[in-house]
Amino acid sequence: MKLSAAEIAGLAKGRVIGDPGTLVSGIATAPTARVTDLIFVEDARSLDAALASAAGILVAGPFAADASFHGALVICDQPRLAFARAARRLLPAASQPPGVHQTATVHPAATLGRGVAIGPHAVVDEGAEIGDMVQVGAGCHIGAGVRIGSGSMLRSHVVVYPGTRIGARVVVHAGTVLGSDGFGYVRDPATGRYEAFPQVGRLVIEDDVELGALCTVDRGALGDTVIGRGTKLDNQVHVAHNVRIGRDVVIAAQTGIAGSSMIEDGAIIAGQVGIADHVTIGEGAILGAQSGVPTGKVLRGPGTLFWGTPARPIKQVLKELAVLARLAKK
Repeated sequence: MKLSAAEIAGLAKGRVIGDPGTLVSGIATAPTARVTDLIFVEDARSLDAALASAAGILVAGPFAADASFHGALVICDQPRLAFARAARRLLPAASQPPGVHQTATVHPAATLGRGVAIGPHAVVDEGAEIGDMVQVGAGCHIGAGVRIGSGSMLRSHVVVYPGTRIGARVVVHAGTVLGSDGFGYVRDPATGRYEAFPQVGRLVIEDDVELGALCTVDRGALGDTVIGRGTKLDNQVHVAHNVRIGRDVVIAAQTGIAGSSMIEDGAIIAGQVGIADHVTIGEGAILGAQSGVPTGKVLRGPGTLFWGTPARPIKQVLKELAVLARLAKK
């Protein structure tokens, strides 16, 4: 795959300085780039190194508009975003050839769309509906009645429990488990024993979601667990039953979200955050790494960074730390 400077500018709503027909076929960093590579630079501090590279096309912000570059220069407001969009075109994800591998097991009552690829030792159960161009990796298990939208990709050893709904263009990385029973028990005070509460709801994953490796997302107890369109989960994230995650949320590794919590659109959650049950994280709020949010807490404030345990606005945390530092000196 090759892209011209003009095509990259089109992806970025930018403009070309130099030859718009300049072609690249790969991506690189400035020190390693060749004439067939695309690179980008986000700030003026790194511009000199980028201009000295051998890259064929350089994507940069308006700060580079007057620079001299031997190749084609694409000027746009979001160089990193432009680079990411171009990279997806230049380096499409590895794909399996269409068809069902001879070692796979597909139930006769399952429905496979056009161009579906089912990898070695995968199992597709009765009533599953798999849309066009879906890729199911080696060792996956697709449960009864599961629906997977077109263009989705399940890497190896993904387990999808019965009844789960997965939208279009969803990517699920290796070892992730979707739709398992939630952690719900009722204690009998007379005996001290725990009895399972029904876990009969569904997991619904909307379009364009990406789930990292070794994530676990539970089905709802009586209702649905929902992950909204465009949301991205890092590796080893746990989402408990009845959680509702909005659109375009990003959640970093080793975060755990307890039952019936709500993460609203555009929220950002850093690594190793612990969110207790019935919590609300408001639209656009940011939770810093290793924060803890207690049961029932509501955190609101678009663009506000919350940190600590219990999580609170970072300005408040810094004031508290400053007071502690002064007391320590005394």
